[in-house]
Amino acid sequence: MKDSWKESIYLQREELARILREPLGKLAGLCAPAWGNCEALNSMLAQHFLSIPYCSFLYCMGSSGLQICNKVGPKGVMPEHQGIDHSQHPYMKEAIPPWGFLLSDAYISPSEHHPSITALQVVLRDSHTLGYLGATFDLRNLPVTSELYEEPDSWRQVKGDPAIRSTVFLRSRVESRMDRNLEQALSILEELLTQRGVFQCLINFSSSQATIWTVDDPFRYRILDHEALSDPDICLVYPPCTHLPGTAISPNDIKQILSNMRYLRFADPTIYLRVAMINIVSGIVNVTFSCDGSHYMPHDEFLRKGPSFWF
Repeated sequence: MKDSWKESIYLQREELARILREPLGKLAGLCAPAWGNCEALNSMLAQHFLSIPYCSFLYCMGSSGLQICNKVGPKGVMPEHQGIDHSQHPYMKEAIPPWGFLLSDAYISPSEHHPSITALQVVLRDSHTLGYLGATFDLRNLPVTSELYEEPDSWRQVKGDPAIRSTVFLRSRVESRMDRNLEQALSILEELLTQRGVFQCLINFSSSQATIWTVDDPFRYRILDHEALSDPDICLVYPPCTHLPGTAISPNDIKQILSNMRYLRFADPTIYLRVAMINIVSGIVNVTFSCDGSHYMPHDEFLRKGPSFWF
């Protein structure tokens, strides 16, 4: 099974903790003899700042969260930071593990408005807790140590806007311009997906348009309005590309998927298909209905679903 985004976060945090725990523990030990002396702590943190990889700021706090020295950054001591109260910050509300090191959850920095993370190391003297050595990290400066997760390939249902769901039975489908010419529009999209290098297509049946992404220019989208979707000449704009490496959906399945979408658009006047998406690389199909509920599922599962599932 591929890692989920939560598992990827766990692996990333685990590796960061491994990198940071030892140098912060050593620096905390050096700070203990100078505890209570602001100038000595400033000097100690500045002297050893580079020993903490990727760090944005270092500082020391008492057990209550009150900063007892100035903040130290890459350019040295930053005056007028002594006395700042950290007690209400997110990282101070997390429980410190028994081993004395905490890597906080990420939070949005109130000063920089960037995602940040803070490591706290307990400072001890003769087994007595003096306070904490704090190290703040901008997530932009941290390395990514785990692979990017992949979206799950199992069926997922997402409920939409409650206001739309609550009034769904008071409305019925109104024929769109695409509806009047849907068979031809879907044939054009089939050609683009199977023969013209389009790997992702988002179809908005109600507003009569489709948004497409091509392998030749994947970072830009193109919008085909109802006029383009009724004119087969649009296919001349996109060069032939009959084989895309790594595709998960065959041309025959694309044809059937589009046919099933046509059925879901017209099968019921109240619960009807509004928006659909196909990605032939991931093999995922997404359909969103008039009740604003969305389904994400592998294309072969979508093809197996009959009327009894949808209605």
